[in-house]
Amino acid sequence: MTKLAMPRIDRKLLSKKNDVIESLKKIIKAENIIDHEDQTRPFETDALSAYKQQPLAVVFPENTKEVSKILEYCNQEKIKVVPRGAGTGLSGGALPLADSILLCLGKFNKILEIDYKNRCVVAQPGVTNLSITQAVQDRSFYYAPDPSSQIACSIGGNVAENSGGVHSLKYGTTTNNLFGAEVVFMDGSISRLGGKTYDSEGYDLLGLITGSEGLLCVITEVTVKILKKPQTVKAALIGFSTIEDGGNCVSDIIANGIIPAGMEMMDKALIHATDNFVKAGYPRDAESMLIVELDGTETEVEELIEKISKIAKKNKSSSIKISKNEKQRLKFWAGRKAAFPACGDMAPDYYCMDGTIPRGKLAEVLKEIGRLSKKYNLPVANAFHAGDGNLHPLIMYDANEKNSLEKTEKFGADILKYCVKVGGVLTGEHGVGVEKRELMCEMFNNNDIQQQIKIKKALDSSSLLNPGKVYPILRKCAEEGRVHVHRGKTKFPDIPRF
Repeated sequence: MTKLAMPRIDRKLLSKKNDVIESLKKIIKAENIIDHEDQTRPFETDALSAYKQQPLAVVFPENTKEVSKILEYCNQEKIKVVPRGAGTGLSGGALPLADSILLCLGKFNKILEIDYKNRCVVAQPGVTNLSITQAVQDRSFYYAPDPSSQIACSIGGNVAENSGGVHSLKYGTTTNNLFGAEVVFMDGSISRLGGKTYDSEGYDLLGLITGSEGLLCVITEVTVKILKKPQTVKAALIGFSTIEDGGNCVSDIIANGIIPAGMEMMDKALIHATDNFVKAGYPRDAESMLIVELDGTETEVEELIEKISKIAKKNKSSSIKISKNEKQRLKFWAGRKAAFPACGDMAPDYYCMDGTIPRGKLAEVLKEIGRLSKKYNLPVANAFHAGDGNLHPLIMYDANEKNSLEKTEKFGADILKYCVKVGGVLTGEHGVGVEKRELMCEMFNNNDIQQQIKIKKALDSSSLLNPGKVYPILRKCAEEGRVHVHRGKTKFPDIPRF
């Protein structure tokens, strides 16, 4: 495991652990607090399992009032708090600290209201993404954002990371499907943002907290938009003899004004891995493959399929297969949804990256990833939300080999740096967390970062909520000439310098 710099541990607080636990017992039930290392071990990491750290204690509040009281107490005592949903995040955003309280929202697991008139669902943050669709599907409604982990990931975590999924191209990410939220700030104050419609009066604070990665507040309730299921849905499997042809086809589809419900791309390595895993009927002789889903009226869908088939042939497609029924369509998607577990057959370990680029640069970036794969001598399988340029390269390695993780991280960092170089960004939906924290200087200058920190300080003056995440080590930024040091001092000297 590579060394990860985190905020300095408060040894004095550790020595007062028993007093902290006793104070927490006055706020919530004793059975909702765990502090023995054998019990806290399952919470030492999120889905970025390369980094592990057990917290001081784990608490499970049952209502918003308890969350408020916990945060108020921790704010007074200067105790760090790390919010946690389902722990499916891939950037280390829920990594605990040794002197932190891990605030788990697993008991916030109820759907509070289904409002078909306003086409929305009010849910607690611990409700899984898929559960929202399951709750409304008997009325032919669904919730559009669908991360691959939707069976397990929590809706509160989706808001914190602004999660997307395969249908983000047409229907947007979480921020485009969020009407309102109840949040608790570090001082214990409770606020309601938004409502049951878009464009609520006042400043767009809802937009501020969406994707804030637990640094600004704790989410205790969300109101999300639900959609009516379309009349017809079909999917096309399109194979290509080169990965560049597949990338060019994506660009041409969008350039022709066609917005599919979803458009995913996989390379040959992942085609074979996923087809072995679920027997989806993928074109195994292809170097790259697109899954293009189209929805709407039957006439509209048939017309779009014809247009896309012509565009695919123009880009030298080697095969085209159209789903004949709903069962086959779901089978097409089953492989893509199983991309991550399927990679378990390719190597002992893999590292999932997340970056976003302009669609027109897809072929170029894919070529660069291939070059980097040879440079680092590490295989890579590529899965992309191709329609919106969100890349998920999966780097294969063996953690038992000395320095293998360090080499893998350097490979991943080079991919993300190249994404920024071609006009893209460091992340699409996985967040920054600790994984991409040191790369923030690649994308933002010091003024940008200072503006973000000012907002953080305004809502959490002591920087107690999820510290050590998102913002880079300032010393590194200074080395790169991006931090202005005046008379030997930086701005906000009270922020931990790791």
